[in-house]
Amino acid sequence: MFEEYVVKGNRRLKCGYTTGSCAAAAAKAAAGMLFTGQEISQVELMTPKGLLLRLDIRDIVRGEGFVSCGVRKDGGDDPDVTDGLLICVRVEYAAKEGGGKQEQKSPVPQVFIDGGEGVGRVTLLGLEQPVGEAAINRVPRQMITEAVLESSRACGFVGSLKVTVFVPEGEERSARTFNPRLGIKGGISILGTTGIVEPMSESALIDSIKVEMKVLLKRKNGYLVVIPGNYGTVFSKNELGIDTEYTMKCSNYIGETVDFAAELKAKGILFIGHIGKFIKLSGGIMNTHSRNADSRMELLAAAAIKAGAPLPVLLEILEAPTTDQGLEVLEEAGYLEPAMKVVTERAGFYLKHRSGGAFETEVMIFSNVYGLLGQTAGAAAMLERWKTTDVAWE
Repeated sequence: MFEEYVVKGNRRLKCGYTTGSCAAAAAKAAAGMLFTGQEISQVELMTPKGLLLRLDIRDIVRGEGFVSCGVRKDGGDDPDVTDGLLICVRVEYAAKEGGGKQEQKSPVPQVFIDGGEGVGRVTLLGLEQPVGEAAINRVPRQMITEAVLESSRACGFVGSLKVTVFVPEGEERSARTFNPRLGIKGGISILGTTGIVEPMSESALIDSIKVEMKVLLKRKNGYLVVIPGNYGTVFSKNELGIDTEYTMKCSNYIGETVDFAAELKAKGILFIGHIGKFIKLSGGIMNTHSRNADSRMELLAAAAIKAGAPLPVLLEILEAPTTDQGLEVLEEAGYLEPAMKVVTERAGFYLKHRSGGAFETEVMIFSNVYGLLGQTAGAAAMLERWKTTDVAWE
């Protein structure tokens, strides 16, 4: 039983362990049973984070020259779609040329890792693993290799082994992950950098943004359309004719998205956002979650001041409970268009400042009631460039 907790938002949340940890533990057990012939019901695994796991081994199958077994994934209190999956590994003696058990000539055991049923395979450029490889990331591969070598050393084995990771329900569950968008076909990915799942981890979400960005930048030759949330997806599809399959969501992490784009040498990003989030961007707020900053009505009132609105209008905006109602005040007073011009220009300024001029940044701002409220000077041209660029990437 793994008992590790974190406290977030005054809540005590249970940690879990990654698919990579499950695969490494299953590989360690399968290798040990292959060498000794004895059943192993539990293994210890030291994670890269430095936390020791004691994991139960399930579904043991023995055959001529192989053993397979599994570990049940536990995501703790994280809303993880892979929670409860059985992550299985088959370890077998690698066949030498002509068949038969591999001769033990190498002083160091060799471990060959691949994916089987329910483990996705990479079909697009830009991911951590090359096209054609199983979607088993670098750290899990290293963990699996070290776990198998630990069993090999304990038993004095110095030959070669084939390790196949498979997930019986992986293909079905993968439909609920980002994998279809990333061009990972046939199953889930075997992931994890620390071996531990932290509930509601911001770092995990931010990492997923970078992974998706790498793929989409290649598809569109360095250009990207970023939409923070679902409102933007609907608006972009219905009002702008955008194929949202090739757009990217960034949630509240606008600043991190710009930073990643600079690191990945993007040519340009068009942000399309609802006024409720992007009014914050007009004040230089790069994480738009309400727990970090609000100031929506204050920023809307500031834009109204620059647009020339009188004091009664400003006071009414500051009392408005939502940005939509603030827009209604501006529209009725005749200041909506000039105020939105201010908001758009300021949002564009802060995006350019965050990028340091490393690439083009443009922005479109909309509301569900008033439609497109404003766009920076190069936004329409960048959108057209993005729509007409489609690089072959398979």
